[in-house]
Amino acid sequence: MDIEFNKNEDVNKQMVFEMKTKWKKIAEGGGAKNAAKQKEIGKMLARERIAYLIDKDCPFLELGAFAADGMYEAEGGCPSAGVIAGIGYVSGRQCMIVANDATVKAGAWFPMTAKKNLRAQEICMENKLPIIYLVDSAGVYLPMQDEIFPDKEHFGRIFRNNAIMSSMGILQISAIMGSCVAGGAYLPIMSDEAMIVEGTGSVFLAGSYLVKSAIGEDIDNETLGGATTHCEISGVTDYKQPNDAACLDSIKNILSKVGDYDKAGFDRVKSVEPIKDQKEIYGILPDNREKQYEMREIIDRLVDNSDFEEYKEKYGQSILCGLARVDGWAVGIVANQRKVVKSKKGEMQFGGVIYSDSADKAARFIMNCNQKKIPLVFLQDVTGFMVGSRSEQGGIIKDGAKMVNAMANSVVPKFTIVIGNSYGAGNYAMCGKAYDPRLIYAWPTAKIAVMGGSAAAKTLFQIQEATMRAKGEEITPERKAEILKEITDRYDRQTTPYYAASRLWVDGIIDPLETRKVISMGIEAANHAPIEKRYNVGVIQT
Repeated sequence: MDIEFNKNEDVNKQMVFEMKTKWKKIAEGGGAKNAAKQKEIGKMLARERIAYLIDKDCPFLELGAFAADGMYEAEGGCPSAGVIAGIGYVSGRQCMIVANDATVKAGAWFPMTAKKNLRAQEICMENKLPIIYLVDSAGVYLPMQDEIFPDKEHFGRIFRNNAIMSSMGILQISAIMGSCVAGGAYLPIMSDEAMIVEGTGSVFLAGSYLVKSAIGEDIDNETLGGATTHCEISGVTDYKQPNDAACLDSIKNILSKVGDYDKAGFDRVKSVEPIKDQKEIYGILPDNREKQYEMREIIDRLVDNSDFEEYKEKYGQSILCGLARVDGWAVGIVANQRKVVKSKKGEMQFGGVIYSDSADKAARFIMNCNQKKIPLVFLQDVTGFMVGSRSEQGGIIKDGAKMVNAMANSVVPKFTIVIGNSYGAGNYAMCGKAYDPRLIYAWPTAKIAVMGGSAAAKTLFQIQEATMRAKGEEITPERKAEILKEITDRYDRQTTPYYAASRLWVDGIIDPLETRKVISMGIEAANHAPIEKRYNVGVIQT
């Protein structure tokens, strides 16, 4: 091992440590005091409910753990957007699980809470994955109701999705384990089956205080919408359970009797670990995003047996394409090459930039994978498409459009891992969030923005400088450096993976060693949904 490797390893391990430390703090939810209040009334915490529900010794893939991070600070914060979501196994069945965290503002719905729930439902609809809702929420956070209530992608879309998922035959099971108020009451009742915990669970369109205010009736919440009312009188819920554990056991029992699903038929063989040590990724990945490295070395540590069958190896070398297996699943990999290579013509090709020949190669490879019904994995470390007169005259826009077209129309599932840079149109071509990857996760080293920080800061400064000069303001070298630093710092904060994850531009931030798990569980989920659409890329210029 050389000094550079050791330096990279130290930096990257530290970034992973910081990420895990941050997650542990977020996982505390609303804190020990609020957790104690939940325990006092006999309730499990949201993460305890999930841990009890899922099969032991099976992986759980959390979705949106960093959602709302750094947002709503004036409201006291909203860790994980007040809801825990992820893909796990219940009685051997892979399911999406969504659990309100009542320690965070009594489980109230913030704008990002709705966005996270909609993302969970989107994953279920794309993959025809069963979903379990563990409901414990005080309803919409009223001070922000204008940002959560009326628009197309707001709160009401969740209930619309309940109906659509039901029509698609996607199993939905709800457990009312705490409050379930107002419009939120529709979510469990629009599920296929709903159960309620006696003494702590309640569901109604209006609570006792609002009933008193609206019609003058004096009634307590338990009588109004508790377990006995809805299981013995209204018939709204299907099962009454004495406590959280019994309720979760009932869900396990139901899932254990569900029939098998139709499969998409993606190829899988026995999983084999990579020959090359995965932990060496920490030493290979540079300590900053400007340095070069060999992407093949990363791929060799992610794929089974370190076996990567490369497509058009010597053509379009700034993108690597090839076939491999991840945890036994056959995959087609499209990855940005970050090593400076020399083409046959003697030109230097700088890593992370997409050239015309690379875009052409990637488009053809993507089409081939669709023909073979092989899921696609995109490993992003891209600074964009090549610019300049030579590239423009060579048709870079046409070739880039060809790649985007082939990728956007893909009918096999796509999975994106943001390893490093994810800039501009490169983000789009390499299957960014706008292009419907089934899952998109980032490493702690990721940077997501329209362009790199240095270039963006200089561009933004030039605009600000012109405005100041127009007003007759003098710009000293010291003032210039100060302004440039302010712009750079602000821009850099907006390019971090945490900024992206808090807004659900990515589904989460992971240790590189979790990458195989993300891809494998993602393909297993996608295998629930047979491909019904024919691959057709429309008009592609050649």
